[in-house]
Amino acid sequence: MTEIKGWSRPDMARRLAADIPEGWAVNLGIGLPTLVANHVPLDREVIFHSENGVLGVGPAPAPGQEDPWMINAGKQLITLRPGASLMGQADSFAVIRGRHLDLAVLGGYQVATNGDFANWSTGRAGEAPAVGGAMDLGAGAKQVWVLMEHVAKDGAAKLVESCSYPLTARGSVTRVYTDLAVVDVTPSGFLLRECAPGVSRADVQAVTGAPLA
Repeated sequence: MTEIKGWSRPDMARRLAADIPEGWAVNLGIGLPTLVANHVPLDREVIFHSENGVLGVGPAPAPGQEDPWMINAGKQLITLRPGASLMGQADSFAVIRGRHLDLAVLGGYQVATNGDFANWSTGRAGEAPAVGGAMDLGAGAKQVWVLMEHVAKDGAAKLVESCSYPLTARGSVTRVYTDLAVVDVTPSGFLLRECAPGVSRADVQAVTGAPLA
């Protein structure tokens, strides 16, 4: 099958960032989701949370402006937005578990038509699982959006009828952003909202493991 070219990783993050409503408190998961903070202008009020104890994460620092004490949960260097606050990890998880987050943006291995998702283990022998705060976020955030490539490196579909990997949370994902499309998770299954430039609905359906309305 010919490889389909869609959005780049920065373009995926930019596309998702454009949909975050003003005033929302948002956790950005480790990996690809952390790029989202680079695409929300400072004149917009979006409050980014990192579970290592930062509320008010800003974009990545400019060269020469790095502060080695300012990192996110993925140990990437960050800046702080005006009004940011720092807290202990217990308080940070209280923000999550107290359902004070409007949104969690997480990476994923698989998302199912009923909103189940898997992002911490493939179950393969010899691979170290990486739970982090994903299970808390999957259960504690008011909404969960997944940001991931549409297809796995081995060509397998990542949007599926049901997850075959160990679950992170059940029924929590409401929207998926990939390099090819924006897909809502509805009570009736996957709903294709938008295709990346140059990508057709047929292209997306061909690499999706479940029907797309």
